[in-house]
Amino acid sequence: RDLGGMTFIDLRDRYGITQLVFNMDTDSGLCNEARKLGREYVIQAEGTVAERSNKNLKIPTGEIEIIVDKFSVLNPSELPPFTIEDNTDGGDELRMKYRYLDLRRNILKQNLLLRHQVAQETRNYLSSEGFIEIETPVLIKSTPEGARDFIVPSRVNQGQFYALPQSPQTFKQLLMVAGYDRYFQIVKCFRDEDLRADRQPEFTQIDCEMAFVEQDDILAVFEGLTKDLFLKIKGQKFEKPFPCMPYAEAMEKYGNDKPDIRFGMTIHDLTSVTKGSGFQVFDKSEYIGGICAKGCGEYSRKQLDELTAFVTKPQIGAKGLVYIKYNNDGTLKSTVDKFFNEQTLKQWAGILNAVPGDLILILAGEKASILNALGELRLEMSSRLSLTRKDEYAPLWVIDFPLLEWDKETNRYYAKHHPFTSPKPEDIPLLEKNPAVVRANAYDLVINGVEIGGGSIRIHNKNLQQTMFSTLGFTREQAERQFGFLMNAFRYGAPPHGGIAFGFDRLVAMFAGLNSIRDVMAFPKNNAGRDLMIDTPSAVEDELLKELSIQVVTSKDS
Repeated sequence: RDLGGMTFIDLRDRYGITQLVFNMDTDSGLCNEARKLGREYVIQAEGTVAERSNKNLKIPTGEIEIIVDKFSVLNPSELPPFTIEDNTDGGDELRMKYRYLDLRRNILKQNLLLRHQVAQETRNYLSSEGFIEIETPVLIKSTPEGARDFIVPSRVNQGQFYALPQSPQTFKQLLMVAGYDRYFQIVKCFRDEDLRADRQPEFTQIDCEMAFVEQDDILAVFEGLTKDLFLKIKGQKFEKPFPCMPYAEAMEKYGNDKPDIRFGMTIHDLTSVTKGSGFQVFDKSEYIGGICAKGCGEYSRKQLDELTAFVTKPQIGAKGLVYIKYNNDGTLKSTVDKFFNEQTLKQWAGILNAVPGDLILILAGEKASILNALGELRLEMSSRLSLTRKDEYAPLWVIDFPLLEWDKETNRYYAKHHPFTSPKPEDIPLLEKNPAVVRANAYDLVINGVEIGGGSIRIHNKNLQQTMFSTLGFTREQAERQFGFLMNAFRYGAPPHGGIAFGFDRLVAMFAGLNSIRDVMAFPKNNAGRDLMIDTPSAVEDELLKELSIQVVTSKDS
């Protein structure tokens, strides 16, 4: 900043901004040289620390400045492609291409410092609880369950491949067999799946396993970790235990298995009181459910049409929306007035705890689909009504998940979590008779509608594990080929064990008040899985492909 007789330069380093002062009256030559400096030059300066007359209390160094005696340019810089400041003029793609410049911005620097702090506090807490940090391999065996693996060809063993781990699941179970009863690792994981705000092809987990424990032991330790992090990072103390909610209750009341419980507006089942009226939409539906939006009884037709458009989007899947406006004078107006009298509508309003001034929103159809749609509508109304704050946190444990999911396309069961999850002990006899009703000894930590972590008690008995594989459609030979190393380990005294993994990136993003995990990672990929900075994925030399005995077939040739 050239102010005539004085020139000021803001010198930025990792620790903040320091103001350098050059005075034309005391050293005109030095001042003129300083005026030649450009943005992002790397310089070295020496001088006297002085108290600033115009203090800037918004920054740590805002009360002092350096009266410069001499300086040198260590490295000049070209003009950067965007302004390096918190409110930058650079778009997402440009900033990702020049990520090393973007990381100079204070806002990203604070995110990475926060990430470091969360990692350090996690290590401190788990070490104090007797956990040992042990690294596990990155080049492992591909397995058929879960998301799609990233595959790595082996040059030495031609025609064979490694996979990058989706998690260290089998290795941490083997560590339990080996006698290391408390393991943890802050570890990279890899999944070749479609990306979104809270997904990246490579991400980080706080991965943990414990031996000789039951579900309550694991919940206690990792609720303790969560409370410790909130206290150390956010200064927030949770006095009460986190509530536990069965999966079935979460689905019935909130429409998903990661409910945001910071606000009410729970789902109510209206099926039994709405059928048999001659209204075909209801009479032909498996399930009719509704929510009550408090204080929305004056919604306009335009607003109601917007809600109808929202629930009928393909990703939501409802066929239409029935609404009831509970007017302030106590009368009710609905889209189904000719099928139901006001007394019946008031009965529904009573079930949903609606009062004059409220708006009732009802969906009908196949149960699972409608519960999901109502869950999404509930979140949409929360956003429209600003019912939550980013600095408000409501953690809970979701427990008693189904062990299995039926897939209509492949006509078989898949593990809801993974094939090593133990059934509830009392449900084990049902595994062969009625697999659909078997509950898993599994649990998720949910905070503000985001799944922060999940885990389960594992199967440690070889016979039960074989039954699980059989239920999932594996032949004995397939199970042996894919998981024989684990099954063999179980023959040598495997202890009961269980574990959990926290999504480290999601946890840091939540502490930072961000919806996307991308800005808490130093070098993330974009939504197409590309690193624009180093331009990857990219083609490799033909010679390398030849060494690996790999031939690339284009879509034209295939």
